[in-house]
Amino acid sequence: MFLEIIIAMKHNLLLIPICFSVLSLFLSDDACAQKWTFEKEVDGIKIYTQNDPGSSFKSYKGETDFYAPVEKVCTLLGTANNFDWWGDDFTEIKILDHKDHKFIQYYFVYKMPWPLTDRDLAVESILKMDTANGIYTVSSKPLLMKIPVNPELVTINRYWQKWTVLSMGAGKVHVVIEGLVDPGGNVPSWAYNMLITEMPMKTIRLLRERALSSKPANK
Repeated sequence: MFLEIIIAMKHNLLLIPICFSVLSLFLSDDACAQKWTFEKEVDGIKIYTQNDPGSSFKSYKGETDFYAPVEKVCTLLGTANNFDWWGDDFTEIKILDHKDHKFIQYYFVYKMPWPLTDRDLAVESILKMDTANGIYTVSSKPLLMKIPVNPELVTINRYWQKWTVLSMGAGKVHVVIEGLVDPGGNVPSWAYNMLITEMPMKTIRLLRERALSSKPANK
């Protein structure tokens, strides 16, 4: 059913102008209140940051267009156990629960550079396909009190992330990632904010490489 919806969306090219109008409003709930600052563009990936209300840590946004099957991109983002492309920033990834095309609950342990303590985080990702405008989203937020406290790790409690995928027709997709990670502990915000542009750049690049590879999306 999921792939049938995406395929139908791909062939309804008359929706594309409408999609872009909706997308400009849909990408961020605070789009009108907050202004993104362009930071850089590398290899076709544009990176933005903005000051996040109530936090000294900046939020991030990355976006790009590339030619790949939209159903493959959505499957990579929204299928449980489909994280072989996530890179080497994790020492542990565990699926806590999931329901196909609805939600996935994850537990992560992030590898931190010495002398910082590794971080852990439990999140729930909500998967949505809006058939009216062809926009697919994966929105993640923390699952507080979901996991027992590990005294050897620092638990991340303030976090959000959102993927948005839109078919532009002719095999081209538009992909956006937005988010905020407050690492907690003793990480100074000025140091974090200097490096925050690297995370969305790396993540989009890894997704694009995997989507363009000959390897199928599902293991």
